[in-house]
Amino acid sequence: MSEHIWQWSAVRTAEAIRTGTITSREATESALDRIHSVNPHINALAEVSAEEALSAADAADRRRASGEVTGPLHGVPVTIKINSDQAGHATTNGVTALKDAVVDCDGPHVANWRKAGAIFVGRTNTPAFSIRWFTDNDLHGRTLNPWDPNRTPGGSSGGAAAAVATGMGALAHGNDIGGSIRYPAASCGVVGLRPTVGRVPSWYGPHDQDQLLGVQTMLVQGPLARTVADTRLGLATMAVWSPEDPFCMPVPLTGEPLQRPARVAVVRDVGIKSPDPAVNTAITKASRALEAAGYIVEEVELPLLAEAWRLWWQLVQGIEFPELAPAIEELGDEAIRRSADNQFAVARRMSNDFGLQAYIRGYARRGTLIREMQLFLQQYPLLITPVSADRTFEVDADVQGVDRMQAVINAQWPMMSLAALGFPALSVPVANPDGLPISVQVIGRKFREDTLFDAGEIIEAHSGVHTPIEPTG
Repeated sequence: MSEHIWQWSAVRTAEAIRTGTITSREATESALDRIHSVNPHINALAEVSAEEALSAADAADRRRASGEVTGPLHGVPVTIKINSDQAGHATTNGVTALKDAVVDCDGPHVANWRKAGAIFVGRTNTPAFSIRWFTDNDLHGRTLNPWDPNRTPGGSSGGAAAAVATGMGALAHGNDIGGSIRYPAASCGVVGLRPTVGRVPSWYGPHDQDQLLGVQTMLVQGPLARTVADTRLGLATMAVWSPEDPFCMPVPLTGEPLQRPARVAVVRDVGIKSPDPAVNTAITKASRALEAAGYIVEEVELPLLAEAWRLWWQLVQGIEFPELAPAIEELGDEAIRRSADNQFAVARRMSNDFGLQAYIRGYARRGTLIREMQLFLQQYPLLITPVSADRTFEVDADVQGVDRMQAVINAQWPMMSLAALGFPALSVPVANPDGLPISVQVIGRKFREDTLFDAGEIIEAHSGVHTPIEPTG
């Protein structure tokens, strides 16, 4: 073959295995060879599961040979983030004290990929406690951005994005409460989906502990991949209802076709941080691709996104995440302690009202903003924004002080505003000026990820960003 299997898409790999063109073992060996070649340079995988993966691949080949019905990911190599439960592995969350926290069962989203036939080749790195846009911890070390080692690969799913960008698995699992899928995808030039809250079953943390309210209402599990089509497949196989999630809903993956021509709103700026010129250029390029495909694209104002961003910081970072402060102080590494201190300081700058009544009013206001957003999306079923208003940040920008942390946070308003409201969003690469990718965020109605994929495939067809890549540096 002129190409290595690790270069193939998940869709192509699954089809080749289904038809007998290749075996599951061949696909898994190719992925493991690529991991052996690349992972020592960028450290995207905190754990490589070669023996376990090959055993699973052999079992998958036996099932196919016996005529068993196979799942849509049968034999496809994938990775799982180290903050999610995978049977037989430690859910370390990048924390040294949790290095032996081995679990005996899969989380519901992991179980869904396993049932679909996926082969787990490794576990991807994340910052300690998964609350940075930078991927580094004392237990597993630093993950490098494969495009530029001086830039962050994003976080907290930085290992997932770097792994899939370099061919170490056809699909990667990530999770997102404030940009942790979308920002790494944008930083590494791949596609990342934040699904609607309730689309993919999830449970974050020990089963016998109550989740923070922000986790229940804003955290999602989702796929990262090199193509929109693969991301669509990743969601379809992950989004299977499970009773383990009290909020998961068995909603169809596709809805009624949008009325044609469909209208797309473009929001570049809400008064927090204006986009970098290169980011603006990427938005224009994506807009023109949709216009050429028959969409009606209009520049609009949407100030509720600024309010939603501030609400995220008040509720999540100002009131809820301080609950984690004692654990971060006791168990965290130096970088996460400094980053958390800076984040809490910014939250205090943005609001000094963190009492019970502020908490109650904040969640009440959140419902009103969701209603306003839903009404807006009746007029414009798709919305384009930046993923981040800035180019990909330099490594460890968040630990350089409160003012630099404030600038980082301001640039991330497009991601946190959507996380606060629970709508789906797709990060799609558009361009790579100066060798560093830039993406746009495509937002849609709740449970209409299919419309995001449709638009994303059009943008992708005009993109100048191609993966997998060879790491630089």
